[in-house]
Amino acid sequence: MVEFIKIYEDKPSEAAIKKVVEVLRNGGLVIYPTDTVYGLGCDITNSRALEKIAKIKGVKLEKANFSFICYDLSNISDYIKQIDTSTFKILKRALPGPYTFILPGNNDLPKEFRKKKTVGIRVPDNNIAREIVKTLGNPIVSTSIHDEDEVLEYSTDPELIFEKWQNKVDLVIDGGYGHNVASTIIDLSSYEPEVIREGKGSLDIL
Repeated sequence: MVEFIKIYEDKPSEAAIKKVVEVLRNGGLVIYPTDTVYGLGCDITNSRALEKIAKIKGVKLEKANFSFICYDLSNISDYIKQIDTSTFKILKRALPGPYTFILPGNNDLPKEFRKKKTVGIRVPDNNIAREIVKTLGNPIVSTSIHDEDEVLEYSTDPELIFEKWQNKVDLVIDGGYGHNVASTIIDLSSYEPEVIREGKGSLDIL
């Protein structure tokens, strides 16, 4: 039975966060709030869960462009190659914040992602998302939940999200209304930063 849990961003309940983490550790899929749109996530170390998300998105896992949701910058270094000072300064200015940074992956990536040369990294400015990752002890792999409605690209009402997704996931978090503008995606994997998608995050950080 899918669970629907209310968590307050300004003071996330420890018990509620632990419940979410338990679902993730057991290979469950969770819909959770970020500082942009609601995300669909699973434990990065759980192959079965990764396959499930890829299936929902209709993509092959090794080709999927999922983001890694991290708690902070130290978390990021587990999965990316050494970065130069100017790249580090951009990350420090921007994170936590509504950005996805594409960075060169290292050999410690989960086996499902090793063929990829780059990974998308997020540190959302949202206490619920970050506390989940912190308690879990490793990143979650995530993708935005799109809406089929062409007017509304992203669902923002947790109750409507629950109605629509309850047969596909194991837990939906009600963290209040979400935003309907996705993150700004910036590729930092080559010499010059390249803006792939302009979203909620300002480009003043570059």
